[in-house]
Amino acid sequence: MPGPRKLDYEGNKLAKRLRRQVGQAIGDFRLIEEGDRVMVCLSGGKDSYGLLDILLALREKAPVGFEIVAVNLDQKQPGFPAHVLPAYLAGRGVPFRVVEQDTYSVVKRVLPEGKTYCSLCSRLRRGALYRVAGELGATRIALGHHRDDILATFFLNLFFGGKLKAMPAKLVSDDGRHVVIRPLAYATENDLAAYAELKGFPIIPCNLCGSQDNLQRQVVRDMLREWERRHPGRIESIARALSDVSPSHLLDRSLFDFAGLRATGVAIAEELREPLFAED
Repeated sequence: MPGPRKLDYEGNKLAKRLRRQVGQAIGDFRLIEEGDRVMVCLSGGKDSYGLLDILLALREKAPVGFEIVAVNLDQKQPGFPAHVLPAYLAGRGVPFRVVEQDTYSVVKRVLPEGKTYCSLCSRLRRGALYRVAGELGATRIALGHHRDDILATFFLNLFFGGKLKAMPAKLVSDDGRHVVIRPLAYATENDLAAYAELKGFPIIPCNLCGSQDNLQRQVVRDMLREWERRHPGRIESIARALSDVSPSHLLDRSLFDFAGLRATGVAIAEELREPLFAED
């Protein structure tokens, strides 16, 4: 069993790695700028706790000044420990608001037994959070989705939606009023789980959909974990691919002018050459 010094060393490495990854994502996508008021959506899960904690740490040395306010949506799930998050946030000295909205009853009433709840629950939650962001004057809405969430969404869209689409690190909401950011875009779920254990966050499980055994997202996550177990490095390679796209080697005519492509007698740029595995 590792001693306290070993644990301290590993814990410091983990914290530095997560802060570096979040800082890199903020820089790469300009997620946070001078004067921003960042609304961190706190669910009580490991990812959103980690996001808040890392942003608080980065703010101390950030080259830009920004505010943080935490928001929790109390969806009125049976047995939800409503005291946990306010006590934690007050203890950290973080301004916060708890929004009470009974989305639980709506989801249970609208969807028949056996159907997955995530899509409807997400839409209801998003609408409530957008409203609160406007009330708080938030210029950024920060969500706790990490790299593995992004990859799972990519494969869900690929397998079931017929689209090459994932979760962006930064987007504008459908109504054009809010900027949504995902500072954990480069962080892995394993690191966030280890960080939550290291920090002793008071985790609140989601009992609405966590027990459903027919979630396609969970199937995809299991697939990714099995790939990584059998082929270490594959997930990292897929993640890199999302930031290194060659439109000329896909089939989307809106992204590349295939109709206008002509031989010019000039050497083809590197990104237009035949892919290495063209015959596979």
